[in-house]
Amino acid sequence: MSSLLLLLLLLLLLLLSAPASPLEFRYHDNSEMEQYLLHVNASYPDITHLHSIGQSVRGQELWVLVLGRTPTRHTVGIPEFKYIANMHGNEVLGRVLLLQLIDHLVRGYRDNEPWSSRLLNSTRIHILPTMNPDGFDAADTHCLYSQGRFNFNGVDLNRNFPDAFAGRRRAVIGWLRTESFVLSANLHGGALVASYPYDNSNGGSELVGGASVTPDNDVFVHLAKVYSFHHTSMHRGDSCHDSRPFLDGITNGYQWYPLPGGMQDYNYVWSQCLEVTLEVSCCKFPPVQQLPVLWRDNQRALLAFMQQVHLGVKGRVLDSSGVPVQNAVVEVKGRRNLCPFRSDQHGEYYRLLLPGNYTFTVTFPGHEVLTETLSVPYGPERFSALTHDFRLRRAAAPTSGPAPTPGPTLTSSISSASVSLAPVS
Repeated sequence: MSSLLLLLLLLLLLLLSAPASPLEFRYHDNSEMEQYLLHVNASYPDITHLHSIGQSVRGQELWVLVLGRTPTRHTVGIPEFKYIANMHGNEVLGRVLLLQLIDHLVRGYRDNEPWSSRLLNSTRIHILPTMNPDGFDAADTHCLYSQGRFNFNGVDLNRNFPDAFAGRRRAVIGWLRTESFVLSANLHGGALVASYPYDNSNGGSELVGGASVTPDNDVFVHLAKVYSFHHTSMHRGDSCHDSRPFLDGITNGYQWYPLPGGMQDYNYVWSQCLEVTLEVSCCKFPPVQQLPVLWRDNQRALLAFMQQVHLGVKGRVLDSSGVPVQNAVVEVKGRRNLCPFRSDQHGEYYRLLLPGNYTFTVTFPGHEVLTETLSVPYGPERFSALTHDFRLRRAAAPTSGPAPTPGPTLTSSISSASVSLAPVS
């Protein structure tokens, strides 16, 4: 076979495998969405991985497409990011935006666009275009009052997570336990605002000026503003006709309206993942002809928000032998979380922090408490947070006195700590 013929065959295979034109701007039904995701996965096997995290009430698969240089597995030092849409089945723009985002990312990577290469080489991105396919099937096209908000059992999925202040969404909760997500957003409709935790309160010290404030409030405000100011109009704070205006296009969730059992609080408190809720359109089911403009409104914001996963500090916690350890408590002075941040199964920790000086305290059984002050010199523009490993020293054994009473082994201590972090059913 001549080299020219071989080249022509290779070009033909490329044309057959990769989509010839950008994804059409319309509402793809669940079957069409599934076929598109399967096609993307087959066309870009080196940078995508498609898997189901479970099924809806009616047995439809909840497909997640993972994008990155190692899409099938976690890589130490590469943070995990996720976008979720269509949690309420009648809020449909988010699923359109995430399908367009997938198309935009894989095409950019194929065409060697620097922004796409840097993002996918430094981040493992998980996209769940629909969390409620059954609700989408039931939805009609009314702008505000259409049916389909709930799942097939009549459950509002964003009121049904274990509440941090009251002490299931099984497929998503199980997914959160398998990945150490660092940053996340879930896309809704019916307003134009970026909302951040807490959504709820128990009337304690977290209530400040009508808001329910997290220990990482400065970071959450920054994250919300990154989205609103990269959006073409959200930052103006213009209200939809049935809501009040929002300063800078952002709001504390509780200050907007209290919401028990919400997903963003669950992510932050139980999973160490900072999540915001993005209300991306006044109309829950925008007319098809508006979709190209709405994509352009949100495109830069979606990309800029993903890059924020590289804020702050990341690294591993190593024991006295230099072995990475799981469940070491990694605390930042002045940020007392309801559930302390801990190193994951890889011994990794990630702390999204704005540039500045921070004092860390690291605690692990059998080792001395470690306190170090770190300077975070830059934001996410380098596509990597500051990297710093904490190296622990084994605690000295007592030199006198009665022999200590045998206590739990290290394994049982870790097990107990894990149990204490489990969500309330």
